[in-house]
Amino acid sequence: MEQYDILIIGAGPIGLVCGIKANAAGLSYIIIEKGCLVNSLYNYPQNMTFFSTSEKLEIGEVPFVSNSPKPTREEALEYYRRVALKFELNINLFESVNGLENKNGEYLVKTSKKSYLVKNIIISTGFYDLPSLMNIPGEELTKVKHYYKNPHFYAMQKVLVVGASNSSVDAALECYRKGAEVTMVIRGEKINDRVKYWVRPDIINRIEEGSIKAYFNSSLSKVSEQEVEIETPENKIILDNDFVLALTGYEPNFDFLKKMGVALSDDEYKYPEHNLLTMETNRKGIYLAGVVCGGMDTHLWFIENSRIHADLIIEDILKKVKN
Repeated sequence: MEQYDILIIGAGPIGLVCGIKANAAGLSYIIIEKGCLVNSLYNYPQNMTFFSTSEKLEIGEVPFVSNSPKPTREEALEYYRRVALKFELNINLFESVNGLENKNGEYLVKTSKKSYLVKNIIISTGFYDLPSLMNIPGEELTKVKHYYKNPHFYAMQKVLVVGASNSSVDAALECYRKGAEVTMVIRGEKINDRVKYWVRPDIINRIEEGSIKAYFNSSLSKVSEQEVEIETPENKIILDNDFVLALTGYEPNFDFLKKMGVALSDDEYKYPEHNLLTMETNRKGIYLAGVVCGGMDTHLWFIENSRIHADLIIEDILKKVKN
């Protein structure tokens, strides 16, 4: 059985930082990832451009050089792959963590492939794995997509986009420019203020000129094979429809956190319990790193401001070793 000081769950940017910091501190570690390297970034839309500049996305003091100040998804995938190779990080991909049990003060972690005996665990699983469901009739239909990849797929189709966030706006504009008939359903009274500042005027102009139809203060109430039903402030509307892009946001895998023994707050945000100074959870030796720390408050942590979590965690583990 393999034994390590630290087992890191998640090979996203912050999981990679944790591996880099652990290695620099002389601690043995392994990173377990259920998908591919930086799996969440891989599942981002193919044409996505980051809001942050490349400098803010750097890890391990490795320069991130991009063609523009704000890098694309493809550039980010290439960058993090090169970082992982540069540091020769110990990563097992396409291996999922299924459970753990206490074993003489350590943790026996069971995965889909083997078992590990570890002293500490870092959970850095992000929040992009599970979509926030609308819980409406017809949401289970194959025409309803919670992830958006490429606009070509929707060319010459009637597409309904749910939401007014960055992902929704990007999808609406890209599909429109590939010849789709795009309609947006937006709960609020306007396009989200957090939409990228160079994109927001574009979507507002397309809506005002009528190229993209938008229903504000409205919600999608039902989906069928050939139609959608929308509740507006005035009345109920039924539209012909081919595809629904339900880009309503994502959330951490709370069931997995509970299975790992991490307590959650009772409010709507479901904050995982942890010490802000050490990142250790209510369960001794289990730490949180990255955006997963914010629970449903998904605008709290990002790559650029959660890199420090790795430093706090490794510092705390080293203190325990010395004591």
